[in-house]
Parts: sequence; structure tokens; C-alpha cells
Amino acid sequence: MAVVQALLGELAPIVGGRAVETGDRYEVASPYDGSPVASVHRAGAAEIEAAIAGAVNAFDETRRLPAWRRSEVLDAVGDGIAARREELGRTIALEAGKPLKTARLEVDRAAFTFRVAAEEARRIYGEIVPLDWLPGNDGRVAHVRRVPLGPIAGISPFNFPLNLVAHKVAPALAAGNPIVVRPASQTPVSALRLAEIVLAAGWPADGIAVVPSSTADARPLVEDDRIKLLTFTGSPAVGWGLKARAGRKRVTLELGGNAAVIVNDDADVDYAAERVTWGGYAYAGQACISVQRVYVHEAVYDRFARELVRRVDALTVGDPLDEETDVGPLIDDDAAARVDEWVAEAVDAGARVLAGGPRSGRLWRPTVLAGVREDLRASCEELFAPVVVLSQFSDVSAAIDAAGNSEYGLQAGLFTNDMRVVDEAFDRIDVGGLMVNDVSTFRIDHMPYGGVKRSGLGREGLRYAIEEMTELKLLTFNRR
Repeated sequence: MAVVQALLGELAPIVGGRAVETGDRYEVASPYDGSPVASVHRAGAAEIEAAIAGAVNAFDETRRLPAWRRSEVLDAVGDGIAARREELGRTIALEAGKPLKTARLEVDRAAFTFRVAAEEARRIYGEIVPLDWLPGNDGRVAHVRRVPLGPIAGISPFNFPLNLVAHKVAPALAAGNPIVVRPASQTPVSALRLAEIVLAAGWPADGIAVVPSSTADARPLVEDDRIKLLTFTGSPAVGWGLKARAGRKRVTLELGGNAAVIVNDDADVDYAAERVTWGGYAYAGQACISVQRVYVHEAVYDRFARELVRRVDALTVGDPLDEETDVGPLIDDDAAARVDEWVAEAVDAGARVLAGGPRSGRLWRPTVLAGVREDLRASCEELFAPVVVLSQFSDVSAAIDAAGNSEYGLQAGLFTNDMRVVDEAFDRIDVGGLMVNDVSTFRIDHMPYGGVKRSGLGREGLRYAIEEMTELKLLTFNRR
């Protein structure tokens, strides 16, 4: 209870380098037990306008900051996050319901994200292009440079309330852009704390704003032409709808997934089961790249299923603040009810429950299903829950087809040492990334990350996000 008390209090949007109280407050509650975490002032239309106008003004300063200074600020942010590791970890555990040991890892990743951005700020290179390919152009040469794009709007989800905000803020700062962040309403506290750290590190006051707000008041972040790039992480329905309203600005979308993993007959079965247990049930499966569908070769299916069930049954479900907890609650009642409905639909259609059972409130016991028809929502849509669906195959080519037979295309996993199978899967599974001898959930923060089909547009990962957040500019010389 002492931890909860430590977080009670009022927080407000950060605009112009300071907290701006609006009087329009709402309560952030723990997904685990509904206890209050914080009272947050909601930004209104005036605060959104001030944030955008401030970002426009700040761009004159941020675009001229030298690489060493941007790098220095980003390193200081990484250090600031690391120094507040325990506080930020407990904040994530309280507002997002993420188990404490997993929340601490998110804090570590956020610090790493800013430290990588500090390095990348020094490596925004251009190139020299010779232009003397045609007669009459002797002595001509071009310089191509990357220049900051301008004010950026970032809209982030609840499931990684610190590190997914970091993946929008860090590359924006590295490129010399100001940014306005609208965090998820369920989890605004981590983003507000991050803004405090960024400002303390010396970033210009108008160069970052965090504005918890209603969808209606946030419309200018999507539609205002002063915003030059919108970066959104969330559901496909919302993301593609935002893109349709975004006008001429650039848009990057990191949307949902329906991740498949193939376990071939030459796989290390014990290791594959261990990794699927992590990849399917970390943060109660509430990640876009959580393992959802697992296709296992018939020669190793029984052993794999046995090993997976044994590991899943050993997971501890409960209070996110308990150091022993592996799986915490789903984010809200609607999410829990949806999982109830989809699993019941699958069972009614003949699926077998190999592990798991009925939920207790928002706590869902980690579940393994077998025999789920591929046209059912538990298989073909994004479940976003601690539920993994097992299927078996005899022909790996057919498994590759099944893994790729989805409207989503974020990441996939493949356990095999047969390079012919790897090549076939890489060629035919239409995803943003294929993880060999690992699960779809694997991500290191500096690698290119993003999807195809319904799963998104553009890439995150520091260098790749910086490319999205900069513009190529050409300068030609005629040496006469």
C-alpha cells in the first residue's frame, strides 16, 4: 500500500516546459485491483494548440542544435531514466498492470533506446553524388544531406508506456525535431515522467510536450499541417483511420499482429517451448508481437505440447507488484470479456484446452489451445491475451503457407537449422521480420521494427526512425 500512496497526487500536461493544470481531471487506476494511481489533468484544445505552436517555435532552435549537443542531451536522458529505475518500474507496474520484474526491464530498454539515439545523432550522414554521367556536366557534384523534418506528433499505446514513448521521442530529438506526445489515457504517468527527465537533460522547453487528452481534442495532432510527421502505435482500425485524416504529413504506423511461430522437426524442442512460454505470456500477451499461433511438426508435436504446458502451468499469476508474479492482469474489463468470448467461441467449435482455465476478474490464467479452426477469431485476429494456439503439420511448406496466411504481417518466428527452410520462410512469409530459432516477440531496440499489410507502415528502431523523421536535401556544385 505504501507504494500506491507514493504515486497518489496530481499530474498535469507538460507544455512549454511546465506542468499546466486544467481542472479537467480523471483518475488513473490500477488494472489489477482498481486502486487509484494518480489524478491527471486532461489537456484541452487550448493546451494542444499551445503545444503545437510551441513545437513550431522550438524547431528554429532544435534544427540548429549541433550533433554533439543532441547526443549529450540524449545520453543525459538515458542516465536520468536509469537513475529512476525503481520509481519508473513501479509506475509501469501500477498504471499498466505489468509485473514488476518485467516493468524494470522496460525501464532498462528505454534507457538503452536513448543511449542508442545519442550515438545515432552523431551518424546522420549524407553522401556525395557525382553528376558527370552525361556530357556537359563535367565538374558537377551533389551533396545529399538529411535535415530535420519539423514538429512531430507521437501517439502511444498502453502496453509499453515508457519504452514505446521513448521510441518516438528519442529519434525525434536525435534528428533535431520537437515532438508532442499524446500518451494512452490508461497509462499517462510514465510519459509525463519521461518529459520531466528530457527537460532536466537540457532539451528546449517548447521542444517536448506531453498532452493526455480526449480523442476529440487531439484531432489537431493528426490533422494540423504544422505537424510534419505523425507516428502512431496502436490498433489497425484506429491507425489506418488516422492516416486517412492526416493530410500531407508523413505517417508511420506500428499496428497489431497475429504472430505465428513454426517449430520444425529438427528444432531444439525444449528451447522452443521455453521461448514460446516467454513470447506468448509476457505481459499477459499484450504485445503486438506476442506469440499467438504455433505450428509444430507432427514428429515433435507431443513432446513440444507437453513441455509447453508444463512451463505454462508453472507461471505465477497475480499482483504485478509481487516480485514472483509472471503474468498480471489484462488492461481492462472489456479486454478480459473479449478474450472470454473468443476462447469460448473456439471451444464451442471443438478446440481443446491443454492448459489454463477461467479468468478471475481481469486475471486470465495462461492458456494453451489446440485444434482451433483458422477462421475463428482466436486464430485469425489479434487476441492480445495470454493465449497460445497450437496446430501440427507434416509438411513444412504447408506450415509456412499457414503462418503467412494472415491479414497481419509484423513478425514471425521459426525454429529450425535447415537453411533451405529458412530461405523458403523468409521468401514466403510476408512480415516485417522473421526471427530464426526464436519467437516473434524478440526485439532489440535498435533493429528495424515494423510491419506490412494491416500491421503498419514505416519502421521504428533508432536509425530507421530517424530516416523517417528527416528529409533528404540536395545541394549541387558546378565547379567553373
